[in-house]
Amino acid sequence: MLPLEVTTRTGERTVLKESVAQGLGESLRGELLLPGDDAYDQGRRVWNGMIDHRPALIARCAGNADVTAAVTFAREHDLLVSVRGGGHNIAGKAVCEGGLMIDLSRMRRVTVDAVNRTARVEGGATLGELDGATQVSGLATTTGVVTHTGVAGLTLGGGVGRLARTYGLACDNLLSVDVVTADGHLRRASATENPDLFWGMRGAGANFGVATSLEFKLHPVGPEVLGGVVIHPLERAREALGFYYEYSRSAPDELTADAFFLTSPDGDPVFAISVFYAGSMEQGECVLEPLRRFGPPTVDQVGPVAYTQLQAAGDPFFPIGLHYYWKSHFLEEIPQDAIEATVDHFASAPSPRSLIVFQQYGGAASRIPPTAAAFHHRNAQYDNFAASVWTDPQESQVHKEWARKWWDKMSRFSLGAEYVNNLGEEGEDRVRAAYGDNYDRLVNLKNEYDPDNFFRLNANILPAG
Repeated sequence: MLPLEVTTRTGERTVLKESVAQGLGESLRGELLLPGDDAYDQGRRVWNGMIDHRPALIARCAGNADVTAAVTFAREHDLLVSVRGGGHNIAGKAVCEGGLMIDLSRMRRVTVDAVNRTARVEGGATLGELDGATQVSGLATTTGVVTHTGVAGLTLGGGVGRLARTYGLACDNLLSVDVVTADGHLRRASATENPDLFWGMRGAGANFGVATSLEFKLHPVGPEVLGGVVIHPLERAREALGFYYEYSRSAPDELTADAFFLTSPDGDPVFAISVFYAGSMEQGECVLEPLRRFGPPTVDQVGPVAYTQLQAAGDPFFPIGLHYYWKSHFLEEIPQDAIEATVDHFASAPSPRSLIVFQQYGGAASRIPPTAAAFHHRNAQYDNFAASVWTDPQESQVHKEWARKWWDKMSRFSLGAEYVNNLGEEGEDRVRAAYGDNYDRLVNLKNEYDPDNFFRLNANILPAG
């Protein structure tokens, strides 16, 4: 083993002795991967194929003690650190360049208490693994819409999903979290233990530590639910998106309706509305009847479906390894000018895989006070984003530019902020906007738990000078 060239927290380059790296590896119950190891290249890959970072060390942790050892090692040697849960961050912040990646992908256990309706989830578990475990008992909690997303990363940034309108965001259903903070200590945060830290973990958690285990409250859902999709041709998209806006904003909490501009498998640009009703089939049929009648749609695939199947419906649009770039806005309304701008811009999409999405918020998530947790923008009704998806690295610039132009066009309709989990490299101003009036309290919390900004590869909250 040769000496390792590593990156410090401040971006400087230095050398780590062979014996020092060996010492970390010997202390882990998991394993330490270094450049040249057989599993190294696979270990540094994440969902977004555009990310090609090379950590100097990858600590594949097998439990809390390993995470503590990795954090302590990084502090002692002033290493840049990244944390990988599911590896689904759009900007690839799970993988650092030249530092130490703390990898939780081996920590995936999900334990369900069906009697008390709770689940304990390790920091590397995915949404599909959580849903699969809870659905055995006909239970679920709010998760996202792509099964290979990490539970921890989703939750620490807020966590919108199909159950958010009925039961609140993922972070609203969090009961406790075990977190290794920057000083190397394992703490439990809940409403009664370290409540200030618990407040910050629910929406800004990546700034304060490594979440090794999360406990959620569960709700009766499934195993069979009412859901599916209706599809309209692009030439009717203006009328269909206008209908979607009026229909969705008057929807009961049990209904979630998300809208998509996409290209069908046949190569036709279309407008689709994906729905899920978290109540009885009979009530759902009545609520969904206007949606299924309007147009009428060219495709109607709404009906009884397994909840786990519905949760996996987004997977074909966001497979692991393609190139992704997106820009987003929070919206309260979808005025006619925004409809026109969206339809016109989608027509210029440079890839048949690219989408424009209106993901519905509101309902129960909007009735929680904006200061109750770090996640702030409870008045948002839609997370609206243009997602560029492509395969050829040589074409990256044109795909990024398409998403950026759309973002510029939609800015006048925006709340002036976006979903934390959608942030890439937009800078401090966009992070401030994402947290709104909660930002100053988060700075104070950062000063207390991470004054040196040890955890910085995230939607970063800078400690006060």
